[in-house]
Amino acid sequence: MSTKTASTAKSAIIESRDQLIASFARGEKPSDRWRIGTEHEKFVYALGDHHAPSYDEASGIRALLGELEQYGWAPVMEGGNVIALTGADGSISLEPAGQFELSGAPLDNLHQTCAETGRHLAQVKAAGDTLGLGFLGLGMWPDKTRAELPIMPKGRYAIMLRHMPRVGSLGLDMMLRTSTIQVNLDYASEADMVKKFRVGLALQPLATALFANSPFTEGKPNGKLSFRSHIWSDTDPARTGMLPFVFEEGFGYERYADYALDVPMYFVYRDGKYIDAAGLSFRDFLKGELSVLPGELPTIDDWNDHLSTAFPEVRLKTFLEMRGADGGPWNRICALPALWVGLLYDNGALDAAWDLVKGWSLDERQNLRDAVPELALDAPLPGGGRLRDIAGEVLDIAHAGLAARARLNGAGDNETGFLDPLREIVRSGKVPAQVLLDRYHGEWGGDISRVYGEASF
Repeated sequence: MSTKTASTAKSAIIESRDQLIASFARGEKPSDRWRIGTEHEKFVYALGDHHAPSYDEASGIRALLGELEQYGWAPVMEGGNVIALTGADGSISLEPAGQFELSGAPLDNLHQTCAETGRHLAQVKAAGDTLGLGFLGLGMWPDKTRAELPIMPKGRYAIMLRHMPRVGSLGLDMMLRTSTIQVNLDYASEADMVKKFRVGLALQPLATALFANSPFTEGKPNGKLSFRSHIWSDTDPARTGMLPFVFEEGFGYERYADYALDVPMYFVYRDGKYIDAAGLSFRDFLKGELSVLPGELPTIDDWNDHLSTAFPEVRLKTFLEMRGADGGPWNRICALPALWVGLLYDNGALDAAWDLVKGWSLDERQNLRDAVPELALDAPLPGGGRLRDIAGEVLDIAHAGLAARARLNGAGDNETGFLDPLREIVRSGKVPAQVLLDRYHGEWGGDISRVYGEASF
């Protein structure tokens, strides 16, 4: 979730709906300027007893942020607290219960992305060694109750924590107990955005399956392979889901703007503080009729903040966000952008991927998405068979797309090797969660604490 770094005081006032639509068009870039922005979260725990450290305790989250400043990271403040860091490798931010996130810089190729990930993990591990902290790469806390988790001192989270129980039963779990890998990608035009959005949505269940890595809740198997993905099914239906309208004729910037306008608000940011606007309408805000700011019109920054509070499987800002994957280890942090860059950044690959999914109906796409948290690659495929039946073909398409990009490292290697962890999952037939469950029921003897040795960075 985004962190505010400046006041909205100088942001342009929105005087017409056209400005909202134009905000998406400003993201258009020629293909030679397309970049890759990778975001990944990890759980922080104390090495001694595995508790999740609070913000203020000795060797807690504040101390961790402070340790990282020696690497050139600059603090971002809110209410007198350091709540994020900025630097050459993007920004480091805190999720609600202290999940530690790197939002990487926009980079040209996957070699750079993976090097950035490596630098970040080396830094946090060094800081963690100093403070007695470890870092866990899973999609959900395997053993913590909500009550055992701290809350970070960020104003927007206080508002969301109050609002979540009003609209779904699992929203607090989303905020406090989940962790993810995401990738942000560019588009050349409205038509290019539409095609990428459609392919991204249709194939998001495959990404969820390949990265499924959250089979435990409070120390026991939870009956799912990606419980993190299941959580989104009862978080807040007004701001989540597979967005059927994306596949309707005429979809584009205007239709997404209308969708976003109908997403209830969470907050407005003014003078360094978050004003609770949970459940209110941005359409009213456009008319100067927002009850918490009567007579005031929104700014472009307000609109951008509001866009960040919608949580569909793929999200549009001035780029597209692929949001379907559980958190995981270093090699899968590199593999997720490899999958989507391969599919979406080469026209031949994009066409091939669209050909694969364009015949799926709305119900078939939804049924696939609903089945994946429990069944992963065994989820029923539209038209018959199982999701695993197309997994290798999709990876082949992504491989061809990466090969066509021909982005080479110093050794002359292209980017296709970053798909290898996903190839191994398809070859073995077991997603990461199934491997963990085998160990839980086998060599671990039901001892969930063994996961800290298995899944830590």
